[in-house]
Amino acid sequence: MSEPLVSTAWLGERLGDRYVQIVDATWFMPGEGRLGHDAYAAGHIPGAVFFDIDEIADHTTDLPHMLPSPEGFAEAAGRLGLRRDATVVVYDGQGIFSAPRVWWTLRTMGFPQVFVLDGGFPKWRAENRPIETKAADPPATTLAPALEPELVRDIDAVRATLERGDAQVVDARSGPRFRGEAPEPRAGLRGGHMPGAHNVPWNGLIGADGAMKPASDLRAAFEAAGVDLARPIVTTCGSGVSAALLALAFARLGREDVAVYDGSWTEWGGRPDTPVATGA
Repeated sequence: MSEPLVSTAWLGERLGDRYVQIVDATWFMPGEGRLGHDAYAAGHIPGAVFFDIDEIADHTTDLPHMLPSPEGFAEAAGRLGLRRDATVVVYDGQGIFSAPRVWWTLRTMGFPQVFVLDGGFPKWRAENRPIETKAADPPATTLAPALEPELVRDIDAVRATLERGDAQVVDARSGPRFRGEAPEPRAGLRGGHMPGAHNVPWNGLIGADGAMKPASDLRAAFEAAGVDLARPIVTTCGSGVSAALLALAFARLGREDVAVYDGSWTEWGGRPDTPVATGA
């Protein structure tokens, strides 16, 4: 994979192609009072299936939308008719927000050709492209469980990374949350960040039109935050959603090996035994 994004024009030319599958990954932050499934039902790109990150998840933990087991994922993705021999295009209703989480999930679960629709559904709709409300019902598939473990990190691996300094941790949360100046949206979490982490707020990587900024702007944002693009990188955020958006941005710069800390601050900030720093 080189460029991890595709344009609305590219996708529009390929609607109905059996080797191009479309996934609606719309998700809203808790407290917004909106559900991704309702947005999908109100209108989506023709042929798109809905991927619910809260449903296709590990339900043995109280952490939100954690990766399911490879077996659980294979069963759920098979029910959606997803295939590893297809090119999968993921989008969301905000522009680029939650789609990278599903892009990362699919790659972690062994899908070789996954892309994010640049500008997402807002750009598609603004261009008066076709929209449908009927839920897609593709034939189910049988998928073998698979996992690319180098693309995901758990709390023990992140703790070891911080102790050894063998990778950079890049946090996608806002500056005030990172510095401990603003409360976390989830109750019970401490403020601040992992000691030594870099801060690159995710929304600074997205343009006013909802599309991802040019690669030169992404590079400048990472370099301004002190991130060395030649060294190993692990991304984190509040709950593992915008951390995947950072991973997508790194992939645009040729770093397809960036790992995501799945539990992110919901796990780290909720534990009494994890070190926390405040300030810049």
